[in-house]
Amino acid sequence: MVVVAPRSAKLVEARGARFTLLCGYVFLFLAFAWMLLLWNEGSSYWQIAVAYVFIGAGVGLAGTPASHSLTGSVPVTRAGMASGTADLQRDLGGAIMQSIFGALLTAGYAAAVSAQIGTSGKDVTSSTQAALTKSFDSAEAVAQQHPQYADAIIAGAKQAFLDGDDWAYTAGVVAIVLGAVLVFFMFPKHEEEKQLLASYHAQDTAVAKR
Repeated sequence: MVVVAPRSAKLVEARGARFTLLCGYVFLFLAFAWMLLLWNEGSSYWQIAVAYVFIGAGVGLAGTPASHSLTGSVPVTRAGMASGTADLQRDLGGAIMQSIFGALLTAGYAAAVSAQIGTSGKDVTSSTQAALTKSFDSAEAVAQQHPQYADAIIAGAKQAFLDGDDWAYTAGVVAIVLGAVLVFFMFPKHEEEKQLLASYHAQDTAVAKR
């Protein structure tokens, strides 16, 4: 992200915020698609690193035009307010998406564990099932209490966790596609953006002369 962000500012000036944002979305889409398709229990370090490189490049490209579009569309006297709003949107959006991803991961994990229990043919009490579906840590605690089934419980919990994170990665892909569609159709193209920014500058100049 540190490497890409300075280039993002130059790209905004050369090609506009819309183009730069869409480039960022491309890298973010690649990151989540990579995680969805290639991350598993035996993933090597380079497979993990590639996804984070894509995320860093995507955030580095998208961050500058997102802030620039907001701060550049208000009078200079309200630039501070626009900057604060941009920070609020970034923090709020991050918190909401993290909550959604976490909820989907938990729901996917619980659904996978429940399915495993249903097909195991074992007589599992409701309290044990609740503990197994609660979290991976809780499943580990159950495994310690039942050492004869420990390997099966841990293996099942690992697979359930992988199934759950696929739910989260899928949600990320959907969110990125929706965001890209919104930017593609709603953001002004480069020439329109320059005209808008020029009109905002003219308004600021007129106000300053009064």
